[in-house]
Amino acid sequence: MQEVPERYRLFGNRGLVANLSCDEIDPQCHALGAGNKLIIATSPLDGLGVSSTGRLSVGGKSPLTGGIKEANAGGVAATKLVRHGIKAIIVEGMPQTAELSVLHIGNGRAELRPAASLMGKGTYEVADLVYKEFGKNVGLITIGPAGEYRLGSAGVFVNGTNGDPSRAAARGGMGAVMAAKGLKAVVIEGDGNFKPPVQDMKAFREARKSFTQAILEEPTIKVYKEYGTMGVLMTLNGLSAMPTFGYRKGTWDLAEQISGDQLHDLILSRGGEGSITHKCMDVCIIQCSNVVPDQNGKRVVAPLEYECTALLGANLGIADLDEIASITRLCNDIGVDGIEMGAALGVAADAGVLKFGEPERVRELIRQVGAGTVLGRVLGSGANVTGRTFGMVRVPVVKGQAMAGHEPRGLKGMSVTYAKSTMGADHTAAPTFRAQMDHRKPEGQMKISRDIQVIMAFYDNFCCMFVSRALTGKLNIMMDMINAIYGTNLGADYATRLGKEIIKLERAFNTSAGVTEEYVPEFMRSEGIEPYGILSDIPQGDYDRFWEESFWGKPIDLKRSALNR
Repeated sequence: MQEVPERYRLFGNRGLVANLSCDEIDPQCHALGAGNKLIIATSPLDGLGVSSTGRLSVGGKSPLTGGIKEANAGGVAATKLVRHGIKAIIVEGMPQTAELSVLHIGNGRAELRPAASLMGKGTYEVADLVYKEFGKNVGLITIGPAGEYRLGSAGVFVNGTNGDPSRAAARGGMGAVMAAKGLKAVVIEGDGNFKPPVQDMKAFREARKSFTQAILEEPTIKVYKEYGTMGVLMTLNGLSAMPTFGYRKGTWDLAEQISGDQLHDLILSRGGEGSITHKCMDVCIIQCSNVVPDQNGKRVVAPLEYECTALLGANLGIADLDEIASITRLCNDIGVDGIEMGAALGVAADAGVLKFGEPERVRELIRQVGAGTVLGRVLGSGANVTGRTFGMVRVPVVKGQAMAGHEPRGLKGMSVTYAKSTMGADHTAAPTFRAQMDHRKPEGQMKISRDIQVIMAFYDNFCCMFVSRALTGKLNIMMDMINAIYGTNLGADYATRLGKEIIKLERAFNTSAGVTEEYVPEFMRSEGIEPYGILSDIPQGDYDRFWEESFWGKPIDLKRSALNR
């Protein structure tokens, strides 16, 4: 174990991934080769009872995009790492054999154990076997068969407070990188007793109280607690921004059948193990997750969120919440990103591999991913590979990564987010649907997306992005908490400075890796989305001004990195 360098003190999660990637990974390395590194990072605020800071980031060079990637998840693993005094795990090199291992952390030590009994198994069975051996008071970070096959849609899955390994650091193929580094799972015992030091405990407690109060008072947070992310479905459907039938339509007349209200009522009516609200982290007062039961009240999946409902439901013409929940659980078990899989299957439907509205066929194809068939490997490699394999033009990807459930023609600001984000078509980089503007007009969209990208990068360094709604105009609360912990004297402008620095590091990595694509697919610029015929028509001049130095300052040169020191 190494001491944390001073320059990384205030970096965590996405910011730490960006710094470590630029300092230690050759951007031109093979993503599945010895030169890449698997970075598992925690928050600088975790371990101190601060709500929503138990996010776990998994990053490195993405086999899907070819550039930098940070995927994050909730769950209990991050806080358990912090309790062992671990800020980050960095896995480098390559194993000498094809056998995978379990990294076991506990009793004051870390050791590798054979994972032979877990090989080929889905994430839920892995969890059951781990709990049988180590007990349930452990953090679990694992991959499914898709990761073992090194597929581009393979995610990393973390156990939540209910034990399900369904908290997904899903995007960018980091599950494939984890397997390439020789790991099937990381198991963290709950016996750590380290508590991060605080420079001014009285000021910290006061700031933490204000932080908590701000979250409790925010109306949007109350909606998240009741409906989770599913609460946005009808809003996005109304904006013609919910991908339907392979990104042909943005509004669906069957949307109410899969809406947040419908899911809310279904869960309450069935009772049993179902719950409309559920926390994925030990310390979280937002509690935006849910537990979806079957007709007998038995848990199917926790949670069912908007993105999977849009991509595995509407995008595939499936208007049944039970079917979508079942498909989502299967994706979790196989270990794939539901967004990437839904987009890939939509492209495959255009190619005639399946028909829209065939949930059993969807499950059959996802099982092929888990079985490693040739077709399964194509689909599991993501929407871009699927499109190229079948010679399709309508492929909703940027930088090789599939678009999420925020359609960039009905929600034009997402055109800028998807095109310019360093992460590929990642909706969390800057969700624009809450901005007070006409989302069907191109004017002003670049500025809105750029500003949100910066502030999201800041929050991604510390906590769950949903906190941002509560702290709009109240960033001083966050600064007070950081200053009390670390003995700093940072003002609210630090958020902008930090967000810009993180994004500039990521862009520098991508540029060095040769990843420069910054535009939405051609079909979205020429084919109007039904029923309104709206195009993605952000002026090229706006795209050109996105990276202007007057906003960002001088770009970062990776010659400063540890690779060249």
